[in-house]
Amino acid sequence: MADFQTIYDAAINRRGEVDLHARLSTPSNNDELIGVSDDRYLSQMAFRIFSTGLRQDMVRGKWPEFEQAFHNFDPARVGFMNEEDLDQLLSNERIIRHAGKIKATFHNAAAMHDIAHECGGFGHYLVGWTPDNLNGLWLDLGKRFKHLGGNSGPYFLRMVGKDTFTLSNDVIRGLQHWCGLEDAAKNKSTIKLAHEQFNTWAKQTGRPFCQISMILALSV
Repeated sequence: MADFQTIYDAAINRRGEVDLHARLSTPSNNDELIGVSDDRYLSQMAFRIFSTGLRQDMVRGKWPEFEQAFHNFDPARVGFMNEEDLDQLLSNERIIRHAGKIKATFHNAAAMHDIAHECGGFGHYLVGWTPDNLNGLWLDLGKRFKHLGGNSGPYFLRMVGKDTFTLSNDVIRGLQHWCGLEDAAKNKSTIKLAHEQFNTWAKQTGRPFCQISMILALSV
C-alpha cells in the first residue's frame, strides 16, 4: 500500500501542481455549518435530488420557481404539504414535475424538522458526526432521508460544506490502484475499509477528506 506522498506526487505528475491545487476545495468549519439555516440545507438537499440525472445549470435556472413553490424550503411548512399540494405541484410547469422527488422532498422536510428538535438544527446534526465516523453519517442520511442513499449522501454533504470524500469512479480506481480495494462502492465491508484508509491518510497529512479524495482521483 503506497503512502500518501507517493499518491500526491503521482497526481502532480499527471495534472501539474497549478491544476491540482486549483481543484482542491476547503470545507466549512463547524461554526459555518451551524450558521446555515435549515431551510438552506433543505433547499440544497432538494437541489441535489432534483438535479440527479439532469444538467445542473438547467435545474439551477428553475430554482427560484422551486423556492416559491416549496415555501422557501421551510422544513416545517414543506413537511406538512399533502396530496393536494402534490397535485398542484405536478401541474406547475415552472418546476420539474417528478412525483417521486416531490414526495421525497415532503418526507425530507419532515425528517429535517425532527432533527432540528433533536439536535437544535441540521447544522448541529452535521457537526455532531466526527470525521472518523463518516460512514455512520452516510448510513444515517440514507435511513432518515429519501434519495440520499449510495453516493447521493456524500455528494450532498460536499455541496453544503461538510467535509467528506466521495466514492466516484475515479476515487474507486485510485483505491484499487494504490490500496488493492475492490468494489469500493458496492460492498459494505469494503466501504468500511475505504473509510479507515481515508482516516489514516487524514491523520498522516492533516488534509481534509475532500482534498484527499480529489488528489486520489487525479493520481491514476
